[in-house]
Amino acid sequence: MVAAVALALAGCASVPPDSNALAKRDIAGAELSSSIKLANEGWPQAQWWTAYHDEQLNAIIKQALAGGPSLEVAAAHIGSARSSLSRSVADLGVDISAYANANRQRYSGTGLFPAPIGGAYFTDETLRLDLRYNFDWWGKNRAQVAAAVGELNAGRAAYAEAEQALAASIAQSYFRLQGAWARLANTEQLAATQDALVQDKAKRIARGLSNADEQRAAQSELNLMRKQQAQLKADIEHEREALRALAGADNTALADLKPVAVSPAPHALPARLGMELLGRRPDLQAARWKLEASISKIDAAKAAFYPDLNLNASIGLDTVKVENLLQAASRTVYLGPTLTLPLFDSKRLDAQLDGARTSRNERIAEYNQTIIEAVREVAQGGAQLQGIEQQIVQQSAATTLARAQLASAQSRMDHGLTNNSSVLNARLSLLKQQDADLYLQQVQLLAEVALTNALGGGYHEEAPLATVTK
Repeated sequence: MVAAVALALAGCASVPPDSNALAKRDIAGAELSSSIKLANEGWPQAQWWTAYHDEQLNAIIKQALAGGPSLEVAAAHIGSARSSLSRSVADLGVDISAYANANRQRYSGTGLFPAPIGGAYFTDETLRLDLRYNFDWWGKNRAQVAAAVGELNAGRAAYAEAEQALAASIAQSYFRLQGAWARLANTEQLAATQDALVQDKAKRIARGLSNADEQRAAQSELNLMRKQQAQLKADIEHEREALRALAGADNTALADLKPVAVSPAPHALPARLGMELLGRRPDLQAARWKLEASISKIDAAKAAFYPDLNLNASIGLDTVKVENLLQAASRTVYLGPTLTLPLFDSKRLDAQLDGARTSRNERIAEYNQTIIEAVREVAQGGAQLQGIEQQIVQQSAATTLARAQLASAQSRMDHGLTNNSSVLNARLSLLKQQDADLYLQQVQLLAEVALTNALGGGYHEEAPLATVTK
């Protein structure tokens, strides 16, 4: 026994030290600048898009999440990871298989076996039960299973990330579509008012009250408005097709979409990020599980430096006469332990371990970068919304003034104190302010979705999968 232990220890290759490991960033210290703050505090809720109370939007997202093309890729990755886990689990514990064989053979009369074997036919029947057991003393197989579990959990988090990204893309495209519809309707009013102003200029020129340059300027402004109409119509078709592609719909789908009034939903920003951001962002969870998997692969690579012991055994029946197959004399027994010593394999093992450690460092770098990007996205999203809210306050004041100017101009004209041109110009001014209102509302909606997605879109860390059995 002592000799066997000594031989096993002597067969261990030397494990090189890990001198180039990268440091993992501590997400607990991830926080926002104190200058970034919204009116409400909190995290997004699951199915956040329902807060807009828009049945059209809800239906499109529901259809996409039921089987959108972008989710098929993430689902395929999960299937691949699950298969890899099953293969790793298969190497654990006892592997039992059954074997049955029957063959008929004529032995040469001038060959190795003399008569009565030589020159005769014999039928050989075999029934056997084979058993294989890997003791896994150093945890190599268990580490490989842990790595496969990590990859599978990373795939599940990546699927959740794909779902959130898909919902966010659909919502933003839908809001751009509704924004284009709303601005097109306002622009049509602008063009109609500007056309009335052009006609008013023509009448004033005929009466010698205006000059041709004023009419040309008014006509040029009208042409720009019609150009904007054409652009908005193109944007509408562009976003409709984008929605159809995101939802994986056919050519006839989404044909019944119609313009509706969309209002910003209540949005919030958490007072603190820290560790909770890790549990709220699926991409961070995916990066963390990939890192865990890479660490387990290092453990498996290190275990390969030590001796490996397998036990192979079989029990069965073998006979050349079928009537004797079930007799005790036909039984066969085999027991064969196998000890593998990595005596002269150090270069390959060193390269394998170095590759696993390099992959670990890549996963750490990706994890660290994902944390930085996550905090940046949240910070930029919060700062953008904060700035938009301030712009909306000022824009609202400008629109109120333009509405008051129109009312004043209309009143003066009713009392014969001004002409129709002043009213048309005041109406144009109000419509332009309303266009700015609509644009800012669209920007706010898009920023809300971006911030919601940056905060994880209502995702909560799922319970990790445990090791599955065969």
